[in-house]
Amino acid sequence: MAAAFVLVTGPATATAAAPAAEAVTDGAARFEVLTPTLIRMQYAGDGAFTDATTFNVVNRSFPAPAYTTSVTADGYREIRTSALTLRYRRNSGPFTAANLSVAITTTGATARPVYPSYCAASTACEAENALVTGGVTPGYDHQGHTGTGFATGYEATGSGVQYDVDVPTAGTWRLALRYANAVGSDNQSVTRTLTAHVNGATGPRFSLPPTGSWDTWSTGAVSVALRAGLNTITVAQDAADSGRVNLDSLAVTPGSSTDYPAPATDLRTTGYGAGPASQLGGWYRSLDNLPNGLPGPDALHPGILNRGGWYLLDDTRTALLSANHTVSARPGHGAQPYQDGYFFGYGPDYKRALADLNALTGGAALLPQTAYGVWFSRFWGYRTADYQNTLLPAFRRNFTPLDWLVVDTDWKKPVAWDGWNWNTDLFPDPQAFLTWTKQMNLDTSFNVHPEIDATDPRFPAANAAAGGLPVQSDGHTHYFDWSNPAHLGAYQALHTPFEQQGVRNWWLDYCGGCGSSIASDPHVAPDNLINQAYADHDTGRGLRGFAFSRIGGTEHGSLDASNFALGPWSERRNTLAFTGDTYSTWDTLAYEVRFTAGEAAAGLSNVTHDLGGFHGGHLADDMYARWMQFGAFQPVERMHSDHGDRLPWDYPGAAQASAQKFLRLREALVPYTYTSARQANQSGLPIVRPMYLEYPAQEAAYTAGGEYLYGDNLLVAPITTPNDANGNGSVPVWVPPGSWTDYFTGTTHTGPATVTLTAPLSRMPVLVRAGGLVPTRTDYVHSQKDSVAARLTVTVAAGADGSFSLYADAGEGNGYQSGASTSTPLSWADGARSFTVGATTGGFPGAPTARAYTLRVTNSGAPAAVLVDGVQVPETAWAYNRNSRTVTVTTASLAVNAAHTVTLTGAAADNPATGEVLGVGGLCLDVRGGVAADGQPVQVYTCNHSAAQQVGHPGDDTVRVLSRCLNAAGTANKAAVTVAACTGAAGQSWTRRADGSLLNPASGRCLDVPDSNRTPGAVQLQLYDCVGTDGQVWQLPPGPITGPGGLCTDIADADPSSAAAVQLFGCNGTDAQRWSAPGDASIRVFGKCLDVSNAGTANGTPVQLFDCNGSGAQKWVSRADGTLYNAQSGRCLDDPGNRQQPGDTLQIYDCNAGTAQRFRLG
Repeated sequence: MAAAFVLVTGPATATAAAPAAEAVTDGAARFEVLTPTLIRMQYAGDGAFTDATTFNVVNRSFPAPAYTTSVTADGYREIRTSALTLRYRRNSGPFTAANLSVAITTTGATARPVYPSYCAASTACEAENALVTGGVTPGYDHQGHTGTGFATGYEATGSGVQYDVDVPTAGTWRLALRYANAVGSDNQSVTRTLTAHVNGATGPRFSLPPTGSWDTWSTGAVSVALRAGLNTITVAQDAADSGRVNLDSLAVTPGSSTDYPAPATDLRTTGYGAGPASQLGGWYRSLDNLPNGLPGPDALHPGILNRGGWYLLDDTRTALLSANHTVSARPGHGAQPYQDGYFFGYGPDYKRALADLNALTGGAALLPQTAYGVWFSRFWGYRTADYQNTLLPAFRRNFTPLDWLVVDTDWKKPVAWDGWNWNTDLFPDPQAFLTWTKQMNLDTSFNVHPEIDATDPRFPAANAAAGGLPVQSDGHTHYFDWSNPAHLGAYQALHTPFEQQGVRNWWLDYCGGCGSSIASDPHVAPDNLINQAYADHDTGRGLRGFAFSRIGGTEHGSLDASNFALGPWSERRNTLAFTGDTYSTWDTLAYEVRFTAGEAAAGLSNVTHDLGGFHGGHLADDMYARWMQFGAFQPVERMHSDHGDRLPWDYPGAAQASAQKFLRLREALVPYTYTSARQANQSGLPIVRPMYLEYPAQEAAYTAGGEYLYGDNLLVAPITTPNDANGNGSVPVWVPPGSWTDYFTGTTHTGPATVTLTAPLSRMPVLVRAGGLVPTRTDYVHSQKDSVAARLTVTVAAGADGSFSLYADAGEGNGYQSGASTSTPLSWADGARSFTVGATTGGFPGAPTARAYTLRVTNSGAPAAVLVDGVQVPETAWAYNRNSRTVTVTTASLAVNAAHTVTLTGAAADNPATGEVLGVGGLCLDVRGGVAADGQPVQVYTCNHSAAQQVGHPGDDTVRVLSRCLNAAGTANKAAVTVAACTGAAGQSWTRRADGSLLNPASGRCLDVPDSNRTPGAVQLQLYDCVGTDGQVWQLPPGPITGPGGLCTDIADADPSSAAAVQLFGCNGTDAQRWSAPGDASIRVFGKCLDVSNAGTANGTPVQLFDCNGSGAQKWVSRADGTLYNAQSGRCLDDPGNRQQPGDTLQIYDCNAGTAQRFRLG
């Protein structure tokens, strides 16, 4: 069972060994130049170097970099790359700040790295950097300590810290501790004891008197006999010890010494590395239950980035990882010292540092494509019927996407917390439930706590498979030691039946009190080990393997507990890190904005929060809406709470509208987000990026913590404070150099500058860099599995050239690792005002063979014309919004195996007042010969954009061309149609109808091409009975739909997204009011259709903008009384209550021919 659990395929299994030719060996020191900015530095006193893959480092097979090496006259080994010069004093022993330096070319700084794993004699070695056993973890919640923290958690037998200490000679040495001892967990303040163990043998006992408070530190010492060289020293709580002290550091000094050494370094050290104290970002295991104590920037555990421009990743104590991902110990070196580390020397090029880290420790996990959509869970005892009859129908009814359904702990019975059986009270037929989720295109994740109760029916089998499971003090809760292969196999076997039924993923809720399992091997933290195992197991099932859990430590001890001997590096490639049970406060929201970016700087791209917070019932409307906005621009958008309200319809009104809008936007953004996730996987550049990654030379970038870059082209600044009295929120935003255009309003800002951006609940500050391209889905989908993205909208901010390589694959499985994916280059040439879609390369099963594009160019003036592949398109294919300075162009479906170009040509003040009228066979309405004379025949002719084809349909119901009016010579069938001077005669009145016809009211007949003749210029147009042939369908240039009160039918906020509200608004001629009728009874704007929501038929059903689908909900009939009739519902378009006010959202209602239902197609 254990072997099956750890089986994995993919790049992480590649050997980390480097060819010998790439190594420079100098005595007991060996250096491997991996990149110009990354050097492995290994010291083995016995000459036994390690080339095997470690749990952290899964790749050392880099392209060979250029470097030189030599020995200087003063006895130093020098290695020079284009970025670094390393100097090591030959034959001087293990690496220390005294014998090793690295000069960084770009900054001129000289680094003197140290190995926190190496504890030399007469040195204060920080206890928080030691290997830990039992319940000991790093702590940070007291003052007066040295280093970054202290060791805490001496509460039970077996707890301890361990260091390998190097001494020059054998003999008696003084082992001293710096400790604090105050009122302990037993409410006593007494002398405490711990025991020293040396090289596996029990040594003397420490007597540690009280220090008065936990912020006051003292020293205690014992004498120990040590061998020359390396000695393994453990300070442990044995059975006879009382423990309950905190250790700051330990030091081995000569036996006669009475002094305690000063701190060894001013670097910021952890058990996994060291670097300058000016760290950038960092990570934390979780943010559980921290209402008023959210960790500050300095409290975050460091990643590799800091303003000093270098870092030493200490991999010395990390376990080895075999090709099939079993864990084993490193070879021993006896009494000889050993060090293994990686020097990152990047200067201000932080992106290069993350690229090196990504290549070294494995690509950031590329989650299934659906994971970048929308997740929902709630700590609530939902039943199958609740999911099927209430919850999911509400998502669908409200056009709110959902990709992942996460089921919290109540699914288990008889033990809801530690159980491994279905609660059939809630799920009477589990298989039917999981079959239903699959039919609904939902992925599922189920909550588990990693232990098992003795009363669970599956306990006997698990206990037998494990060879006996340890039990907690309650006598019935059993836990697993994941370092034991039998335990790991038994633990995995508990999952298998549910996976066979259809469970996709497991939410490992390994929090304080949520599961007592351990990893007894101190060289791998429990989180890292089990998260690797979960990811491997799913990969072995043919899925995109990932763990969904907390990261980098253990549930035992403090909330931020971490085994610093390892660090977070393996979590990058394995885990979707969720930040735990947060409180629902504005401060938490503001902190999460900074925290995701901070973890990104540590190389952790996949981070997710409980949106809205876990601890909070019903939130203030503005807090809820702002949290959901924030989630739309996070690596993973996931709603969760403890019995709280996190669904949009829990907040009727503006908050609901805002939440649904941003959830739809989130789903639409998946092509952009997924491409960014692939970029993180390949280059290490995370999805969310702190500003200094892109702008290291701008000092303001380091303090702009309330904003971040989302992918390459979006700057996001979530609003994290309550709205003002006018319903607006605001946030200060540092605008980087260049021009940046607001994604929602089109307002352009020029940086560098700091501005205050204000937005109602319907918007948030999101800026697109000049030249930035943002591809999104055009069509609405309930989930990503509904369909591949065959229609794309690309938003471009004009002002600079730009490019973007759109990535796609099957979205699940691991075929992408062997090339089953596509890449489509997108580019914008600013000078030419030209957008190009390059030919798609690659392929995967189900990849689209054609795509239709909607191009939205912001920060732009109106063009005079638009060309697609060099051919001018009709005015129905594009529109301009002067308020947002945005051009919108829609294309036909275009083959992906060829390049295509959209070009904006010329300049105009606004949308054109005239344009081509397309008729039968794609021919254009035309004045014969282009002669502007009364009586000149009107015909259809090859479209040529001449003046004879520039037709207008102004508000007086005339159709005008060449300064004349379309004129019917009579009222009978076959009455000739010509142009004539405009007189207002009845023969010059034409009503545009939803079916595409032009009705002459005086005759009751329609403009007609005789016999639908498709020969250019062959026949003169005529009047004829309206019979709906293609010879009576005319696609006029877009125009307004004038409604009650002289207001125009308008898309709210000019939002082209599906499910956007349709309203009345002041007529302004913008793109949100330019409607067309292509002849299929639909009425269109932004390339989408006027739609009755949910195909409803009841009075009061709202209408909306939605993807055109040919359904009855999108069929409209223009009636003689001026109403727009929807036959499917039997009702008419209506202004509720005939309010005739801007902002009235339109509906359908019983047809009554009243003024509330009069809508004229212009």
